[in-house]
Amino acid sequence: MNPELIDRIYECAFAPEGWPAVLDEISIVAEARGGSLFTANQAVLNWTSSRSMADVWDALMTRGLMACGDRFRRLVEVRHSGFVTELDGYSGEDEMAGDPLYNEVLWPMGLGWAAATALPLPTGDTLIFTFERERASGPAGPDVLRTLDSLRPHLARSALLSARLQLDRARALGETLELLGLPALVFDATGRLLAANALAEGLAGVQWRARDRISLADPAADGLFQQALQALERPDGVARLEQVRSFAVRGGEAGPSLVAHVAPILGAARSVFARCAGVLVLTPVTLPAAPPVELVQSLFDLTPAEARVARRLAAGETVDEIAADSGLAPITVRNQVRAILRKTGCRRQAEVVALLGGLSGGR
Repeated sequence: MNPELIDRIYECAFAPEGWPAVLDEISIVAEARGGSLFTANQAVLNWTSSRSMADVWDALMTRGLMACGDRFRRLVEVRHSGFVTELDGYSGEDEMAGDPLYNEVLWPMGLGWAAATALPLPTGDTLIFTFERERASGPAGPDVLRTLDSLRPHLARSALLSARLQLDRARALGETLELLGLPALVFDATGRLLAANALAEGLAGVQWRARDRISLADPAADGLFQQALQALERPDGVARLEQVRSFAVRGGEAGPSLVAHVAPILGAARSVFARCAGVLVLTPVTLPAAPPVELVQSLFDLTPAEARVARRLAAGETVDEIAADSGLAPITVRNQVRAILRKTGCRRQAEVVALLGGLSGGR
């Protein structure tokens, strides 16, 4: 086996942008058109591939076939610590014909046989390496599978190291925010928690759920949080940023009110392995000072006029007083107040006053 190829496999643990070229090299060994690696649970979470496989992934997304279908399920059920072919999970092409992965995507593209292996990740997901062969070439033979199996331990170690590094980065992000006095939780694109700092673990407004999930004790705020998670869940990794927001979390008897900020982690910061999709930062509302207008505007995506009205509300002024002093009609100010309620996640004007009254420029 080529020792330089093995070196490049391990380099990918620290430089994941090298995977497409490595997959191309292994495809030659597999006598395949190209290779892909992806993480999956019930559906594909993220992927990278040889350039020759880009049209396959485009077709899967276009047809809504990012769920892994029978091939993924059968591959996992084989429970073989090595590379397998379709013949290990299907009786033949007649049975494969019932899977849209083949009849809608692979077969029309001239593909149809693969050598693939599954690796469990410490995140609970499964990592799949798959090398797609021409349909006319038939399934991979024993010699090809033996050669791929000799690479599999190196692929597994590199992948597991990448996953561990990503988890360490998630924890480091939470710890850095803790040093700034900010409770923070880092999660993946499915909303599963990857890391939480000690400040966040001690907040009464955060509820810890099964399967590494969290929710917010305030139902209205939790609804906004779930909307933000859904915006980050798209399989192509492109967040609908208009759904990523800051909002109020009303406190109960057990703890103070909070301001929640959902920030996406985009671009190169994402990874096929244990990808961090976003961070939830929670700021307890404890100080009595009203914030400057610039802070109000940036935190809640308010217009300049809305931010000025919000700050004057926090200072104790009424709608009529704001209207008279600004030379505006009261209905105009009330419309701005309604926009402020919607953007901050509050239901009543008094909640806006309480929320903004707990922020200051220093926080």
